[in-house]
Amino acid sequence: MKPDPIHHWNPGDVVVTRGVWRHKVHWACAGIVVRDTPGLVAIYRPAGTPNWIPAKRSTPPDFLTNDIRLVPHHWTDTDVLSLAEPAAAHAVELMWEAGRKELRCWYVNLQEPLRRTRLGFDSMDQLLDLVISPERSAWHWKDEEEFNEAVALGVYPPEQARAIRAEGERVIARLQARQSPFYDGWENWRPPRGWEIPPLLAGWDDLSEESSDG
Repeated sequence: MKPDPIHHWNPGDVVVTRGVWRHKVHWACAGIVVRDTPGLVAIYRPAGTPNWIPAKRSTPPDFLTNDIRLVPHHWTDTDVLSLAEPAAAHAVELMWEAGRKELRCWYVNLQEPLRRTRLGFDSMDQLLDLVISPERSAWHWKDEEEFNEAVALGVYPPEQARAIRAEGERVIARLQARQSPFYDGWENWRPPRGWEIPPLLAGWDDLSEESSDG
């Protein structure tokens, strides 16, 4: 029997998270696994983490042409803990000021559900996001104009656009109901002593193997 190439990860494992759109990598970033269970995938990216990003900020027309050139970079400014239910079309990210305990915000990245790969997880950003204040008392949509342009251009058909926005509305309903993950104590989480900036694993740009759901 052929061994299963898709891994489940242990705390402390280094993985690669990627944004993949129409069989092309749009970004890739190293990360450290905090938790990998059927109900939650948690990944930590400290400031200084290496990544590859577009040479210029991607715009909705770039999604149509899929003409993206990546350049090496490093995550800056914040230490990030990303929390995602494997089947959910979003991730909730806690962003601390780099090297400090001061929480800058809760950031909700509306994205495709996670897909496991041999190196980590693939997804794809869906342009529309939410920013929630550190104390969770206020929130606002982010990049609405960009999202609306993408819908007008046909990047997302109307039905998908409605589903993306509805996902964000469900997240806000959970926030207002004081539900997980917003009231699970994650704002008090700190990385274990000894964790260092993770390397970006070789093969991060290899799309020869299909990723899988979950």
